[in-house]
Formats: sequence, structure tokens, C-alpha cells
Amino acid sequence: MEHFAKDISVVFPAYNEEENIEICIIIARAVLKELVNNFEIIIVDDGSTDNTGKISQQLEQRFPEVRVISKVQNEGYGFALRDGFKASKFDFVFFSDSDRQFDIVNLKDLLPWVDEYDIVVGFRKNRQDSIKRKILSLGYNMLVSLIFDLNIRDIDCAFKIFRKSIFERIDINSNRFFVNTEILAKARKLGCSVKEVGVTHFPRLEGSSKVGFKDIHWTLKEMKRIYGYIKKLK
Repeated sequence: MEHFAKDISVVFPAYNEEENIEICIIIARAVLKELVNNFEIIIVDDGSTDNTGKISQQLEQRFPEVRVISKVQNEGYGFALRDGFKASKFDFVFFSDSDRQFDIVNLKDLLPWVDEYDIVVGFRKNRQDSIKRKILSLGYNMLVSLIFDLNIRDIDCAFKIFRKSIFERIDINSNRFFVNTEILAKARKLGCSVKEVGVTHFPRLEGSSKVGFKDIHWTLKEMKRIYGYIKKLK
């Protein structure tokens, strides 16, 4: 595996992922040791009601590179990312989900672009989700591309690297899954450059998805609010 002379912070938001979190972190740690010079792994336990928090604390005790942010109650995916990014210490910040639907080895395909672009985003080459999720995603990407003028094929793909300095200019206000759109739309408004790279996607083997049709109404309201905010950005 190619080695990159980079230091990177890796953020994994986790809500009720007791079946996945341990193997997710063990694999990520092994891959990162081969890929980069220095790294940290930040688990954001977002008020889990299962054993995710307990397992995460055990991982923190086992591995010096692992840190845990524990929330008393569930505040949402967006705020979990916000707090993970804020706690990061390296110049590059990567995040992915802790449900093991992404292969962190694909970081080797994103890292070559980080010096040239402000944000490197993955897109799922062969998305392994249900028809319902694919329909929701297709419609959402089309709508968001139209409203925010974002020419990005897989906006919600949870496999992205940012220059940490971006978050000195971008505040995260969305507490749920609209956060990906919020960040990319604000970054575009501020003139940040974006590179897209294809990544592998796996079917979820354990646990359950946290997104469904019930989120549509909330997402539309959030879209309207963030659109108004972005229009005011200079």
C-alpha cells in the first residue's frame, strides 16, 4: 500500500453501532498505520442507548490513537461531525460512518488530491443500498444540485477529506443528515475547490440505517433555512 507523508484526523460518528464500532476502529487503525505518518481516530458517541459508548471507551483504553467524545443524549449526525471536526488536531480531517459500509483502504485514492483541492469527496461506484434509499438519494441529489448549484454526484457519501482550515470559515448548523449539503454548499459559496473520487460501498451487515422517508419533511425545512443563510454569505 502506498504511503503518504501526511497527518490526518479521522472522525467516526456513532449512534447505536455496537455491532460495528470495534471492528470499524480496528480496521481503520491498521490501514492508517500503513497509509500516513501520523493519525488520530475520534469516535463521537452520539448518545447511544446500546453498548456503543462502553465499547468505544474500551477502544480508547486499548489504542493511544483513539479518542472518544461521549454525548449524554443524541444530538444528531451533523452535530456529531461538528464536534469531531472541532476536536481534531491535524491539518486534514477525514470522516466516514461507523457502519462498515465503506472501505477505508479507499483513502489511498483520496489522499493524492489533498494538496491540490480543499475538499476531496467520495462517490459510491456501486451503491449497495435498498431501492428505497437509492430513490431517495437520486431525488435528493437532483434537488440539491438545482437549488445550490452543486455539481456533485453523491453529496451524502460519508467519505470525505477536508482541509481543517475550512471550518474556520464554515459553521455547521444542521444537526442531522443535511450536514453534507450544508458544508458543500457553503464551501462552494466561499470558492473552495472540490475533487470527486470513486469509492467502494458495501451492504450494511449489522445494525440498521438511521435515514428514511420520515426525514423528507425535516430535510426540506432545513434546505430552505440553509439556502437563506447561504444567500447572505459574502
